[in-house]
Amino acid sequence: MPNLISLRLSFRFALLFVVICLLIASVSPALAEGPTSAEYGVVLNLSGKQRMLSQKMSKEIMLVALDVDKDANLASLEQTSALFDKTLKGLRNGSDELRLPPTSSGRILRQLDKIDGIWAAFYPVVQGVIAAKSATRDQVAKIAEMNLPLLKEMNKAVGLYEKDAKAGGLKAAPGLAATINLSGKQRMLTQKMSKEFLLVAYGHQREDNKLSLLETYSLFERTLKGLRDGDDTLGLPGTKPQAIRDQLAVVNGLWAKFKPIVEYGADFKTGDIAMDKVQELAKTNLPLLAEMNKAVGMYEKEAAK
Repeated sequence: MPNLISLRLSFRFALLFVVICLLIASVSPALAEGPTSAEYGVVLNLSGKQRMLSQKMSKEIMLVALDVDKDANLASLEQTSALFDKTLKGLRNGSDELRLPPTSSGRILRQLDKIDGIWAAFYPVVQGVIAAKSATRDQVAKIAEMNLPLLKEMNKAVGLYEKDAKAGGLKAAPGLAATINLSGKQRMLTQKMSKEFLLVAYGHQREDNKLSLLETYSLFERTLKGLRDGDDTLGLPGTKPQAIRDQLAVVNGLWAKFKPIVEYGADFKTGDIAMDKVQELAKTNLPLLAEMNKAVGMYEKEAAK
């Protein structure tokens, strides 16, 4: 009798083991697959866009501080900051609305933790500007201090996503992962140089911001050429699809008009910046951003093919 009981128990344990193995076998392939190429394209696009949003918020606060189209820029600031917050949560947890899969990589989640920490201090300053409908010198100083750490840590996250993309769904086209990353970074640079120009106009750490402005617009120009024709140092293979090359030509045309403005702001001989120059920059930076964003969307579609 004891042998019969032992036999039944052994059979039940064996059956349970088989069931567990079947469950693991059915789940593990899905886990191993990770994001698809299309999903990697979205993740790289939107994580990269977060870099731009960090600078766009800062630019909008500077325009409020300089009393340029204050109501419109306050409304934009509210939208920009809300989108940054929504996307940051979507990168971690996934978002059907944003077409983002959840992040499962432990190292990327730890990086998102760092970003959350900076954002927890940054967002209340933004909300304070929106509530008061004005920006004080103290608020400008805080944003000027915190926006670059936020940008830097967000950029690290994009780099980690790019590495995962190269090893995963985009492993057959690692140059495309770098292209989506750096074309996305161009959007950020349009806003970063605008912010730096406005900090110069505001008189905040003028010489430091002039130097940063020079470096930013020089990088934008080099990357724009690299996207079109290739740049080994930047890891860019160049762009072959004619439709994307045509879009880069549109961006280049806008850049030809925008560059003299930022060159003027970065010039060591430039003193106080006249308000008409500030107005000109405020009017021209968004078309440059919009057309660069179209190019990024086109690269993202290439990833989905």
